[in-house]
Amino acid sequence: MNSIDPYVFWTRALSTPLVVNLATIGPVGRIRKAPGTWGSVVGLAFYAVFFHHATPISFIFLAALSSYLSVAICDAAEKRLQMRDPGMIVLDEVVAVPLVFIGMGGQTGLIAEHGGWPVLLAGFALFRVFDILKPFGIARLQNLPGGLGCAIDDIAAGLAACITLHLVLHFLF
Repeated sequence: MNSIDPYVFWTRALSTPLVVNLATIGPVGRIRKAPGTWGSVVGLAFYAVFFHHATPISFIFLAALSSYLSVAICDAAEKRLQMRDPGMIVLDEVVAVPLVFIGMGGQTGLIAEHGGWPVLLAGFALFRVFDILKPFGIARLQNLPGGLGCAIDDIAAGLAACITLHLVLHFLF
């Protein structure tokens, strides 16, 4: 029993196929070429449907809840697959992508102000860069135990991409 187990005890009640399908977002994580990129595409859809028009409080609540669920499900999936942070687990990317757009949504937010899709695509690209390269100590976060290590590096990459995107939009436009 590792230090994460007490926080994710409820995942034991879920069947292995359900846990693995949640962690891989069904077939998305099983795409042979670049499953993390495809998971990030699903993350853009997750943002558009659930976060774009959220109030700041609901954005924070939904981000915290989805991050917790991601840690728990990724932890259970790692154990059941008997693999450490396999590429097929993409739930962590899906949950992290909305974090790139903190403070940018809504009808009058930075995304709308700067033409919509260009900002979304820039955020997506920045997230992929930070997720792949893992600079600024992000790579070390993967060493944390279980699902926390699986998800926290993507969450950090999302936050780093968010800061970078805000700076780019502020200073270049």
